[in-house]
Amino acid sequence: MRNPLAQAAALPVFTRREALRRVGMGFGSVALAPLLQQAGLAAPAATPVSPLSPRAPHFKPRAKRVIHIFLNGGVSHVDTFDPKPALQKYAKQLLPTGNLPTERPTGAAFPSPFAFKKYGRSGTEVSEIFPWTAECVDDLAVIRSMHADIPNHEPSYFLMNCGEARQPRPSMGAWVTYGLGSENQNLPGFVVMCPGGQPAQGIENWRAGFLPSVFQGTYIDSQHQEIEKLIENIRNPKLSPEKQARQLALLRQINRAHQESRQDTQLESRIQAFELASKMQLEATDAFDTRREPQSILDLYGPGVQARQLLIA
Repeated sequence: MRNPLAQAAALPVFTRREALRRVGMGFGSVALAPLLQQAGLAAPAATPVSPLSPRAPHFKPRAKRVIHIFLNGGVSHVDTFDPKPALQKYAKQLLPTGNLPTERPTGAAFPSPFAFKKYGRSGTEVSEIFPWTAECVDDLAVIRSMHADIPNHEPSYFLMNCGEARQPRPSMGAWVTYGLGSENQNLPGFVVMCPGGQPAQGIENWRAGFLPSVFQGTYIDSQHQEIEKLIENIRNPKLSPEKQARQLALLRQINRAHQESRQDTQLESRIQAFELASKMQLEATDAFDTRREPQSILDLYGPGVQARQLLIA
């Protein structure tokens, strides 16, 4: 086995002046590359034109897609998948750690009224309110180590969706779309369904943060089924689909000519967003109208908005 110290000693040593020179030349090459491509003196870059183009992951994935169900105001973890024996020990007593730092005074310990039982080969404890889910517990990953230092609701939304309560970090959906892209170029790679309006803090829950804005989630008010209400302004009531398609094709041509003369990355992102919206006109009905599904599929999910959201996903 080689000596790592000897290997490190064999590496080239640069002076500060040499390091700055190499870094400067590197940045110059980055700036020169697109100019040479424009002049036809260099091959075009192999990077995809659309930032939403599918990209191969570093490792072969087992999952084909990500569906994040965020149950705002949902049932407590201590009543579902996270039994707390200490709550039974200190039932109706003040907590020995003192009053918790919440916006309201904390009362006595209150144990869960539901019984827990171990299921599956993993022996994971599940509450009695989920008997059917418990039968599939070996297919679940139950995380009980998460905690937060902020007990309030609004910052907790950011912790759950973006991993950070104080700084503008990208949401999980933005990171997944940024890293993997989307196989479907006619619909957004990151869709947010929230019936009846946005939650507290609104679009900040699915923000792109410091990533390009094209990776931000596209909000859908999923309480509606009519495509005109589900995705507003997606159809022009005064034009036939054929005339609207011709209008959009002309607009796309003008946008491209405008962008090529300026090489503006922000303008490119806006053009891609508008072109994606035009593609959605053709695809949205098939993707979001569950009334086209056979009755046997509708029966599997049941009635209600939540069932329709899961079917759409």
